[in-house]
Amino acid sequence: MVRNVRVNGDCYFNTGDILVMDHYGYFYFRDRTGDTYRWRGENVSTAEVEGVISSLAGLNDTIVYGVAIPNVEGKAGMAAIADPEKKLDLEALAKGLKASLAAYARPLFIRLLSETPITATFKLKKRELMEQGFDVNAHNDTMFFLDQKTGSYVPLTKQLYDDLINGIVKL
Repeated sequence: MVRNVRVNGDCYFNTGDILVMDHYGYFYFRDRTGDTYRWRGENVSTAEVEGVISSLAGLNDTIVYGVAIPNVEGKAGMAAIADPEKKLDLEALAKGLKASLAAYARPLFIRLLSETPITATFKLKKRELMEQGFDVNAHNDTMFFLDQKTGSYVPLTKQLYDDLINGIVKL
């Protein structure tokens, strides 16, 4: 509970949602704070998705976060997975995710990292990954996109990236 926000004596429940107010005084959902994101009208727990991916892939360093796609409401899931030995089986991962998570919680994007990005105090650099999003021009890592028709992860090429940005590929 947060008190005395706008006027003395008022009280608000802190949900973790970020709202914006229009010029009429109406509030609209904009984003979430913390380790969740909103996709397809549902709240997605990054910790839950990270746990499922780590278990299925047998890899410890998985970072899940939401990424904005132009003209699409909410944030799509993206998983950055440290796979230095390049042993991740994306087909098995896609099948496992389908069996373990609701459709809205499955990451649309997978980014394979050659090493885990950490700070000097050994914390994961999640913010940097979030800022880069699924932009194929922002880094040299290999990325994949969950093809909605086949249910498998396909390489995220420059053309596919452009099609997603321009709304040609429907989500």
